[in-house]
Amino acid sequence: MKLSVVMPAQNEEGSVGRTVEGVAGVLDREGIDYEVVVVNDDSEDATEAVVAAIGAENPRVRVHRSHLERGFGNAIRAGLDVFEGDAVAIVMADASDDPEDLVMYHRVLEEGWDCAFGSRFMPGARVFDYPRLKYIFNRLANQFIRILFRHHYNDTTNAFKAYRREVIETIQPLLSKHFNLTVEMPLKAIVRGHTYKVIPTNWTNRTSGEAKLAMKEMGSRYLFIVLYVWLEKALSRGDYRVPTA
Repeated sequence: MKLSVVMPAQNEEGSVGRTVEGVAGVLDREGIDYEVVVVNDDSEDATEAVVAAIGAENPRVRVHRSHLERGFGNAIRAGLDVFEGDAVAIVMADASDDPEDLVMYHRVLEEGWDCAFGSRFMPGARVFDYPRLKYIFNRLANQFIRILFRHHYNDTTNAFKAYRREVIETIQPLLSKHFNLTVEMPLKAIVRGHTYKVIPTNWTNRTSGEAKLAMKEMGSRYLFIVLYVWLEKALSRGDYRVPTA
């Protein structure tokens, strides 16, 4: 199974290099067939040049200039348009996600699961320097989603997940242009009947660059997309679910 890593990046010259090299190093070590697609989301710094230099040495690494308008969700959607693997993982460019967890994701998908979901808030996970206000917002949002959808997964908002190619095809069309894509993708996958396994993952706060998530701006967007998918679950009578054998 070839694993594509889609990495949205906007002005991440201080961290994208070590993030890409960390991902490539772990996947090379494990003998996993892979590609890393860094989606340049209209960066104004040397993000693209840093990745291009790595790609010159490692042909499995490439830059894709986003063909959609600026926005975190759009950058991921642009990467989903061009990835070539049998499965895809979304990885942040700020070095917050642990590349070692990609190995576990790959194993979960090879076991036959449709999706590999990580949780930073379950036994076995490790979180370093999580901002207090962001933590409170995260826990409240995830608890709301758990109650609404009646599932036990407690980290829906985390972008760091992996999906088989067929999942990406069946959760279309994706609507979110911003960070709310991080909940649209897994919730649609669950509602449409795909299987998933949750494993503990590690997270470390960025040490360079600026966080792009503006919580004041995202509240209504998160709520819209959560309610949109919930309405599909409540009213569609299963019309969009994946047929089971």
